[in-house]
Amino acid sequence: MTMHLDSFMAGLIRRNPGQPEFHQAVCEVAETLIPYINAHPVYERACILERLTEPDRIVIFRVCWEDDAGNVRVNRGYRVQFNNAIGPYKGGLRFDKSVSLSILKFLGFEQIFKNSLTTLPMGGAKGGSDFNPKGKSDREVMRFCQAFMSELYRHIGKDVDVPAGDIGVGTREISYLFGQYKRLRNEFTGVLTGKGLAFGGSPVRTEATGYGCVYFAREMLARQHEGLEGKRCVVSGAGNVAQYAAQKLMQEGAKVLTLSDRSGYIFEPEGLTEEELAFIIDLKTNRRGDLSEVAKEFGTDYFPGEKPWGVPCDMAFPCATQNEIEEEDARRLLANGCRAVVEGANMPTTREALRHFRAARILFAPGKAANAGGVAISGLEMTQNSMRLTWPREEVDRQLQQIMKRIHEQCVAHGQEDSWVDYVKGANIAGFIKVAGAMLAYGIL
Repeated sequence: MTMHLDSFMAGLIRRNPGQPEFHQAVCEVAETLIPYINAHPVYERACILERLTEPDRIVIFRVCWEDDAGNVRVNRGYRVQFNNAIGPYKGGLRFDKSVSLSILKFLGFEQIFKNSLTTLPMGGAKGGSDFNPKGKSDREVMRFCQAFMSELYRHIGKDVDVPAGDIGVGTREISYLFGQYKRLRNEFTGVLTGKGLAFGGSPVRTEATGYGCVYFAREMLARQHEGLEGKRCVVSGAGNVAQYAAQKLMQEGAKVLTLSDRSGYIFEPEGLTEEELAFIIDLKTNRRGDLSEVAKEFGTDYFPGEKPWGVPCDMAFPCATQNEIEEEDARRLLANGCRAVVEGANMPTTREALRHFRAARILFAPGKAANAGGVAISGLEMTQNSMRLTWPREEVDRQLQQIMKRIHEQCVAHGQEDSWVDYVKGANIAGFIKVAGAMLAYGIL
């Protein structure tokens, strides 16, 4: 199997040079899928894994816009349409200075499996730009979004490709993007998800990724005859996912000890209060400040320039960005008593760190399973748009809980190893089966 994996990865790296994040994402999937494929030769004969790791198409384009000072600015836009075997392309748009083709290909590849796990008919895609909305005025963001959509609109549609938000793309950006699409196409249709409730958005979409992450953690613990009550939880990030993961954890009776951003992390030994969390949500959503302001306001311990993984805890929720838990961080978490890691971000754990967690046989929920709540509610938003209806908040939340429960059941079914569940293996195989079955049915395309 090792020789097969090495040969497969050598070919993929040769075809995709200089894309380390994409290589990492594929390798993590391939090392669990190749034994399964070897046991089911129909997939090998049809080269399903080779086809699955090659995007259907990649669109790269120039985005020109004008800042408030009248200067012409130039950014690069992307859309990676990876696989639409089970439904329209679906995946977020990320606006961040770190955006590259490698990052978007890894995200789009992960999205194939994540969307499959939800059981909803959605293919995998990702897109974005190296535009950084931080420090930009609302009008600058508006002009950039309109310029970005002026090219992207040619490649998307409600039955073709339905983007959503991601890092740097929240309700404000989705609104500007949707407005420009509507103007260009002269139609009102559910081509984007994460919209405002006034124009086709779904209740719970803002909270969905964070809430879904906690619902998945709850299912994992329930299988161990445990609950979240009293669990000490270290959460990274302070954006949308982290905020609402923290909120739901607190509602379930857990103690949220930390949140973090690029400036550092805050630590509250007895757990964040509702007042502190409300301040953080307003700070990050409306004022776009950093967490040092929380320390000034409440006297919370603040550690500039550091990550929170040295804090003793029962559970860790990495909800910031890719590769934020490195090998030494994993060692520290395990040494300090961490018994479960639930990924709220996409691939926040390096391969070296992941090996330590799997070797320790702790509960480990990969992002393609645990953070699927956001795209699940996006799928439900697409359904509501098609029906010209908006469901009550309680109904959407009930469906979210059911979807996360089904994802957990699929992971257990394919990842059970004696008394331990390898959730990484389970998520990869479960997500693969549905997509691979559709690809086989279509023939060689």
